[in-house]
Amino acid sequence: MWRSISVLLLCGCSLVAQKKPVTIEALARERPARPASPIWAPDGKRFVYQEGRQVWLYDIPSRSRRQILSLEAVEAAAVKPPPPVRQEWQNRNVRERPIQWGPSGKELLVAAGGDLFWHRLEAGGWTQLTATAEAEGDPKLSPDGRRVSFRRGRDLYVLEIAAQKITRLTEDGSDTHWNAQLDWVYPEELHLETAHWWSPDSTRIAYLQFDISRLPLYPHADLLPLNPVYEPQRYPKAGDPNSEVRLGVVPAAGGRTVWMDLGQTRDMLLARVAWAPDSKGIAVQRLNRIQNRLDLLQADPASGASRAVLQETDPHWVNLADDLRFLKDGAELLWSSERSGYRHLYRYSKDGKLLGQVTHGDWEVTRVACVDEAAGEVFFEANQGGPLERHLYRVGLDGAGMRQIARSAGTHGASMPDGCAYYLATHSSLTSPSRRTLHTRDGAEWAVFVEADRKAEEEFEILPTEIIEVKAPDGALLYARLIKPAGFQPGRKYPAVVVVYGGPHSQTVRNAWAGLSLDQVLAHRGFVIWQLDNRGSAGRGRAWEAVVHRNLGAWELEDQKTGLKHLLSLGFVDAARVGITGWSYGGYMTLYSLLNAPDLFAAGVAGAPVTDWRHYDTIYTERYMGLPSDNAEGYRRSSPVHMAANLKAQLMLIHCWEDDNVLFQNTFQMAAELQKAGKHFQLVIYPVKSHGVTGSLSKHRYEATVAFLEEHLKAEK
Repeated sequence: MWRSISVLLLCGCSLVAQKKPVTIEALARERPARPASPIWAPDGKRFVYQEGRQVWLYDIPSRSRRQILSLEAVEAAAVKPPPPVRQEWQNRNVRERPIQWGPSGKELLVAAGGDLFWHRLEAGGWTQLTATAEAEGDPKLSPDGRRVSFRRGRDLYVLEIAAQKITRLTEDGSDTHWNAQLDWVYPEELHLETAHWWSPDSTRIAYLQFDISRLPLYPHADLLPLNPVYEPQRYPKAGDPNSEVRLGVVPAAGGRTVWMDLGQTRDMLLARVAWAPDSKGIAVQRLNRIQNRLDLLQADPASGASRAVLQETDPHWVNLADDLRFLKDGAELLWSSERSGYRHLYRYSKDGKLLGQVTHGDWEVTRVACVDEAAGEVFFEANQGGPLERHLYRVGLDGAGMRQIARSAGTHGASMPDGCAYYLATHSSLTSPSRRTLHTRDGAEWAVFVEADRKAEEEFEILPTEIIEVKAPDGALLYARLIKPAGFQPGRKYPAVVVVYGGPHSQTVRNAWAGLSLDQVLAHRGFVIWQLDNRGSAGRGRAWEAVVHRNLGAWELEDQKTGLKHLLSLGFVDAARVGITGWSYGGYMTLYSLLNAPDLFAAGVAGAPVTDWRHYDTIYTERYMGLPSDNAEGYRRSSPVHMAANLKAQLMLIHCWEDDNVLFQNTFQMAAELQKAGKHFQLVIYPVKSHGVTGSLSKHRYEATVAFLEEHLKAEK
């Protein structure tokens, strides 16, 4: 392969400048912040967004933007008592909204530094609404723009903006009873981003109350201070009790909470909540504990009574989606289901009568982008053209006239405001960095919001990624990606690194830009890079994903073995110098592969691995494995901790000491079993309170990983 070169003309002479190899230093250096997601104005013609700590306003008709606010300046000028010292294990998937539009489109509610501010766009300046030591959590502006709800401590409050009067709506919050506050596992595994919702008429608030008293405490401890600090986390492992959750409705002016009667909830999960447009009903999606039944209920906020609207069942598990939309002022529903084997859109009456299927085919709707009821259309993202790409489509609510809007090859995403007049598109491919453009509803490009950043590929040699098709023994088509090493020479044998994730509801092989990555670093160090999406991964329909049910690891490994066999058949990989690495589920798959196929790999780096599925959280684990009491042998068979004696390869384990997701206990017990079996390994621990190694320590992790793989795979055997 010819390396890319650029020609420089200087003083009439031609100088050849070769692009730089991708290095760990290049990965570690800071990059400019990309603009955040748009926050659309009520008119759908403007949006605000953040660049770092600066807030900008973009006007679509004029194709212009201007800076309107500095969050740093707001915080610096704000009145603020010193905050209390308190360790909170808030899940990273909680999505509190720091900026919200008022209904007039002339004001913004801004959360900064733990307090709330009211910013007027035309007049400029801002008014501080709160000045408290404790932060106002999860603030929400009422639909009429007159009040702000928020959580302080474990209780729910409302502030009247004009009078700056605060009313406390709940009184019973405590360390174990959380009002309008999510526990750790709900946002992690159900992707529920908030725990309270305004009624459309701004008179009431629905909220979840979490009783976490039955959740076990995991004993995290910060060991960096001179005196260690105990920092326990409520973490339910497979088979443990979940939080007991109930849904209440409270008047926004204060008063008695009406609790919704949703039937037995102790072993149920309240996964989604949405008000009907007329404020007279609340749609609740309820899952049973092992998640093979999803009920859509409608609750009466006045009486608390509820009734069933429709039900989804699956012999394996039901995947959640965020596609519910109310039509005709609540008389109809847009709903998505995988009952056909692929996720598609359906229309129902409010009483649960099927009115029609909107989309069809052996492909998946991946997201509803916008519903234009006036035009009778729905815009959505899907992989109709194949699982490697995502495109934007629109179709009539009656199922007629479906057409693809974005046509260039690659991965497309769209952010659309109510009314669907415009959209902000994000597009990339294996050969094109991400580009963000504004479009009219018919797909015509209106303006460039952020041009593709090509600095990395201009400075560094980004080695090409190839998509490889692999046939499994049963005829199934598998997709893999391949990066050949820098200076690749046919006839040579190279070491290879198999990069793996492999878990359900995830897809890693896509026609999308990757740019600078550790894969590129390794390829420039002389490694072949290979990654394959095995069965169990997302994007291929229910049958493809559900094969892993109650038996994690087995199908995934069989497909990974098929992929490795294909890679070796290409003739340029040394079978004696193949390594494997992954993080999280990929760390699990690294260990599972090393211990169940010990002759295939010479080395492995397992990051934050689950080593015993009894140590992972309830909602994720029980969805795929069932309860430990009902599938004891499946849990044992799927857990690497029981197979330590099989290790033949060189092994490095990496884990964060206070990992709140995959608990360090997994790696600790794996290490203990390896020691009992007389197996030697390396262990790298980071003092980080998160699932990933972040900040300046990421460079250390990259260096440790590359050094280990070079030591054990580069020398020819």
